[in-house]
Amino acid sequence: MSRSISASEIAQMLASRIEMLCHELLPGGVREGVEWRVGSCAGEKGKSMAVRIKGSRLGVWSDFSSGEKGDALDLVAAVLFRGSKKDALSWSKSWLGIDTLDHSRLEQRRREVKVEADKKSKDAAEEAKKKRTVARKMWLEAESDILKTPVHLYLLGREIDIRTLPKLPRALRYAMTYCAEKKTDLPTMLAAVIDGKGKQIATHRTWLSDQPDGKWKKADLVTSKKVLGGFVSGIIPLNRGASGKSLQKAPEGDHIIIAEGIETALSLAVCCPEKRVIAAVAVNNIANLDLPKTISQVTLAVDNDGENAQSGKAVNAAITRFMNEGRVVSVARSPVGSDFNDQLQEI
Repeated sequence: MSRSISASEIAQMLASRIEMLCHELLPGGVREGVEWRVGSCAGEKGKSMAVRIKGSRLGVWSDFSSGEKGDALDLVAAVLFRGSKKDALSWSKSWLGIDTLDHSRLEQRRREVKVEADKKSKDAAEEAKKKRTVARKMWLEAESDILKTPVHLYLLGREIDIRTLPKLPRALRYAMTYCAEKKTDLPTMLAAVIDGKGKQIATHRTWLSDQPDGKWKKADLVTSKKVLGGFVSGIIPLNRGASGKSLQKAPEGDHIIIAEGIETALSLAVCCPEKRVIAAVAVNNIANLDLPKTISQVTLAVDNDGENAQSGKAVNAAITRFMNEGRVVSVARSPVGSDFNDQLQEI
């Protein structure tokens, strides 16, 4: 007798056809590299939500604003049925055409999906490894002395003088790197993204351009910032604070400030050089961070988007995690409609 098909098997089958599924569920989205990008589960245009349609973690999706994420079946539930898995299962079986399959055909489809999944998993692991290698090579070959480079000039233009910090941020480097949008090399601020053990897992890129007035700004691109490699649970260390020690060797009772982006984190670092400051790359990544047990106090520096419920969910998830770990958590918010760098520039 054939066993009933499980939810995880349905999710795998949906993942094997994920790009077709994205076209059906989220037609307002666009393909961007290995991802399908859209504003949210509501389907509006935007970049806040990404669904993996190729390579590693096929079918996995995440809303960077709300912190919501899941597999392909969860995507169906979130988009069509307000999170109802039961309704999503019924719809998915019909969409996949397996609600009318006979037992022998269903077993054959199971075997096919397993073979496909094993191959994609192997390919994805190889792809992720190659990306990490390229990301590390890019950063290692870049200019480590960023003073007087476009990186330094760009930060100065935003009133961030890194020379006032106890030490220059070792994570930041400068290079000319290829920009697919412009199909040429552009000046780039590179930042090493490291995991909880201090190993580099990705490289964050911010493309820059000089202006007629001699100042440097972010390049005028649809996407001026990108990360090469997977950055989940990764951080960009920017200031070690009073101890001068790496995050992995943080002293007992240490206090850390966590911001989303590099510029926000550096703005706080130059104002509070005695504090340890890191950037989490994306607001929904904050709750993924594995902090040393010696970090007893956490301050989340949040750009104030007003009534942004999705961003609020991501922040609340981070607060809950760190409090459950026994840490003292506080939240610092910029004035509505601005970020901490805006405030620094107004001083």
